Amino acid sequence: MRVRRYRLSHIAAAAALVISAALLGPVRAQDAVRPEVGKPLQAAQELIKAQRFKEALAKIRDADAVGGKTANENYLIERMRMAAASGAGDVETAAHSFEAVSSRIGSADKLRMIESLAGSYYRARDYSKAMQWGQRYFKEGGTSGTIRTLLIQSQYLAGDFAGAARELTTEIQQAEKAGSAPGEDRLKLLVNASLKMNDTNGYVWALERLVTYYPKREYWVDLLSRLQRKPNFSDRLALDTYRLSLATGSMNAANDYMEMTQLALQAGFPAEAKQVLDKGFATNVLGTGPEAERHKRLRDLVAKRLDEDKKNQAETLTQAQEAKDGTALVNAGMNLVFNGDKAKGLQLMQQGVAKGGFKRADDVKLHLAIAQLTAGDSAKAQSTLRTVAGNDGTADLARLWSLYAKRRS
Repeated sequence: MRVRRYRLSHIAAAAALVISAALLGPVRAQDAVRPEVGKPLQAAQELIKAQRFKEALAKIRDADAVGGKTANENYLIERMRMAAASGAGDVETAAHSFEAVSSRIGSADKLRMIESLAGSYYRARDYSKAMQWGQRYFKEGGTSGTIRTLLIQSQYLAGDFAGAARELTTEIQQAEKAGSAPGEDRLKLLVNASLKMNDTNGYVWALERLVTYYPKREYWVDLLSRLQRKPNFSDRLALDTYRLSLATGSMNAANDYMEMTQLALQAGFPAEAKQVLDKGFATNVLGTGPEAERHKRLRDLVAKRLDEDKKNQAETLTQAQEAKDGTALVNAGMNLVFNGDKAKGLQLMQQGVAKGGFKRADDVKLHLAIAQLTAGDSAKAQSTLRTVAGNDGTADLARLWSLYAKRRS
């Protein structure tokens, strides 16, 4: 990932002005400075104001060459040298001078100077030093969001991915606690830091927040792809995964549309199969190219199955009600939801849930939630999804459906 350094360059570019404002004042008689020290310092001060920093450094060296300097004279020399060195881009000298005078500087001015030094090191691409000064800034009580960004990016660019991830996670959690969306750039940087560390949990944690706050197709594609590659993820959940892919707009391959259609037919949901095909044809993913005839044959098959389903609907319902467990009722109800009879379909599904006797109860809960979402009841769907368990991918998929459902609230 290419970190956008330019956004922070203004911090370092203003370094000399910040330090000058904090440190420079007239060299006064009461400062007990001898003329042989005070005169070159006054000249240096004027040169700094004129942004002639290298010439100012030469004048400061003249003052520093005077023997027998007092503590106050040394303080004024280092104070001036820091301002001139910062303006000249000599960050090491500026930092050394800061350390020499920091004990005599007020906290507000000290924070401004540390901020400036952190920015200067960042501009010089010395990310380790920028990181150190950024950390010191916060230890001294600083609160700047810009310096927080500088610190995080410095950690990342210096290879301290764990440190960057910690800072980013804290910031993201604070934003969520305050009820605001974390920045997309922050979440993407955390994704990349986690990837650098091979931290799958951190990667998925950040990616789930990306689809929550910035539900772009590429984020959903990545998240669903990772879910399906998990060792324990059951092939049984393929149709439910396709359903989420279709709902989030992250499915665009003709083969995926074809496979989902066939899975829906096999599961006994011809109305859903028709909806999938209709979307594929409407977006020109299907019906074109060398496989166009195959797509059309599948559409004809779906239409035939849908007619048969409608003719046999009453008989199917009777058989479902007479069945020993609620599986057939749940399936019949879900089929009605896809057919557009949402109220009756959900009612049948609830009857099936009450009847019980399921081989996989968590699958039933997941399907009920999907039907509730299809019917437009996001709140009920989220409530149902929270009850889904299972260690074969069912709970993981339910969590992703929950993220999608929240966007529908």
